[in-house]
Amino acid sequence: MRTVIITTVILVLGALSTPRSPAKELVEIKVRGYYFAAPATVPMVIAVEPAARNRMLVVEADSEDYFRSSAIELEGENEKRLHSLELKSLPAGTYEIRARVMSKNEVLGTAVEGLVVTGLGAER
Repeated sequence: MRTVIITTVILVLGALSTPRSPAKELVEIKVRGYYFAAPATVPMVIAVEPAARNRMLVVEADSEDYFRSSAIELEGENEKRLHSLELKSLPAGTYEIRARVMSKNEVLGTAVEGLVVTGLGAER
């Protein structure tokens, strides 16, 4: 059996963005790869521009039959910019990957990207 790992990069940009409408334009996702073989391991690097109001990064993998969520506490402007995490053992399905940066009481920015986990494994 051969295992293939494809790196997914999600960028959540805040303070470097030029001022526009709040929330929606603060976040950008860049994904390298779209198709994965089940059970999929999807490693991610998430960049969040440090800002005083940033308190939580929530990453969700959502499909018709499966949901997974991970949350990372942020320390505002003292937080590191890059965060690494993996979504392991994702079953087959079409997923919406969401990254949300939250303050204590509101969503500051959201990014959404799709990916597909096929039911065909890597075995031959």
